[in-house]
Amino acid sequence: MHLLDTSIILELLLDQVKADEVERFLRNTSTEDLHLSEFTLYSLGIVLVRRKLHDTFLRSVEDLLVTGGIRLVRLGVKDIQDIVHAARRFNLDFDDAYQYVAAEKYNLTLVSFDSDFDSTERGRKTPAEIIGG
Repeated sequence: MHLLDTSIILELLLDQVKADEVERFLRNTSTEDLHLSEFTLYSLGIVLVRRKLHDTFLRSVEDLLVTGGIRLVRLGVKDIQDIVHAARRFNLDFDDAYQYVAAEKYNLTLVSFDSDFDSTERGRKTPAEIIGG
């Protein structure tokens, strides 16, 4: 069971250096095992709309969540304290602390290219580490 960090989805959508790695991971992983945080969904919207990639954002929501079957997870107001605690404890930005707490709350492996998670107890895995290549 995996939580996809924003960096994973953007790598693919923006056709960056590791886009092929992300694509292989997504093709080789059951969508039942994939989760996306609500924060990631909104972060994708911010980045893609800012770049005038409105249709890419709408397509990605459809492909990932509506027809793709990736599950959306969210944190509530009661989780804010845990987010702040994680930010302080591991010296994370708010967005990384949110992802960390979401992974912890739902017992998911954090899939990310962001090395900031390496200093946390849960750590992170890259797509290549998960699929073995």
